Amino acid sequence: MRQPLARRRARYLQIGVPAAVIGSLTGPLAVVPAQADTASIERMQAGPGRIVPATTTPSSYVVQPGDTVSSIARQHGLRTVDVLAWNGLTWRSVIYPGQSLTLSGATAAAPAAPVSVTTAPAGASHVVVSGDTVFGIAQKYGTTVDAVLAANGLTRASVIHPGQSLAVSGASIPAPAPAAAAPLTPPPPAAAQTHVVAAGDTLFGIAQKYGTTTAALFALNGLSSGSIIYPGQSIAVGGAPAAPAAAPAAAPAPAAPSQSSAALDAEQAGNAALIIRIGRQLGVSDRAIAIGLATAMVESSMRNLSWGDRDSLGLFQQRPSTGWGSAEQILDADRSTRVFFGGAGDPNGQATRGLLDIPGWESMRFTDAAQAVQISAYPERYGLWETQAYQWLVQYG
Repeated sequence: MRQPLARRRARYLQIGVPAAVIGSLTGPLAVVPAQADTASIERMQAGPGRIVPATTTPSSYVVQPGDTVSSIARQHGLRTVDVLAWNGLTWRSVIYPGQSLTLSGATAAAPAAPVSVTTAPAGASHVVVSGDTVFGIAQKYGTTVDAVLAANGLTRASVIHPGQSLAVSGASIPAPAPAAAAPLTPPPPAAAQTHVVAAGDTLFGIAQKYGTTTAALFALNGLSSGSIIYPGQSIAVGGAPAAPAAAPAAAPAPAAPSQSSAALDAEQAGNAALIIRIGRQLGVSDRAIAIGLATAMVESSMRNLSWGDRDSLGLFQQRPSTGWGSAEQILDADRSTRVFFGGAGDPNGQATRGLLDIPGWESMRFTDAAQAVQISAYPERYGLWETQAYQWLVQYG
């Protein structure tokens, strides 16, 4: 190894720079621990597009300086997308030295550390330390990721930092609790008062502005901790929570205004026709093709882009650094569409996981099926194009 390269690697390791899901350090440096055995070295040299089964895959792994999720997955013969899913991460998540990652779906599902799970009292908070994730904090306090996000006005794209204080209880309590404690809370806003959502608004911020709670807003508007609000949407912030009783029956109605639509130009229409044609060739269902159309619209506006977030490319914004193929392969719209659908004819083999490789995808929500493939920081966006995707299927199919 040339001396300048060795010195640079030593400097990065001493600093302990946090590694992003796909960092820039491990690619060129290819750090191999001094005590690594031959099998480990062979797995690390296998390259991003190939998965080499590990002799023995441990149930967990402690992140080392310079690690990325993709390098950890590759080292243990796993798919990056599986490691992300098992640990509640997305492609944008950041990992830190000392953080423990689950390397098994079964282990992730089992309560690995039930002893440390506590029932957080009302108003409890957690001070973030190095290596913490929202997923790990939620598990520790016996709550959910969505509840922690809602309680702190965060989204799945938010990054937490050491020293940050997070509320871990209170916001996710069911609606009846605030009703019982109503005499002790600030006077509620006037009856039938509403708030028109502006860009940058969150339910947490709206609740604080009107002296109420996110749980009360959920009840008043028939929402949940996973709901997304949009600029121009009218949110009820006061009045008796009688609306939720009627909300289930009227639930489909609010979905219609939030559905997105677009007229495709010649380039977009050609790509839509290509996705439909390949879906027909593979024998997938109309629903699978519609999911493919909606995903391409969200990720690239139905264009075969030669750029994107980090090294994302193409119709589905697939990344060479996470094993979706070379840049040239990903920019082949025909090939990238087949890789998105996956299944037995996947040109990428077992390196990545397409729609047909997701167990039970047919019974998932439209947006959840797309998210299972893409692992996006904004999972609800795909469902906004569901209605339009079926219309394109008729128009260009």
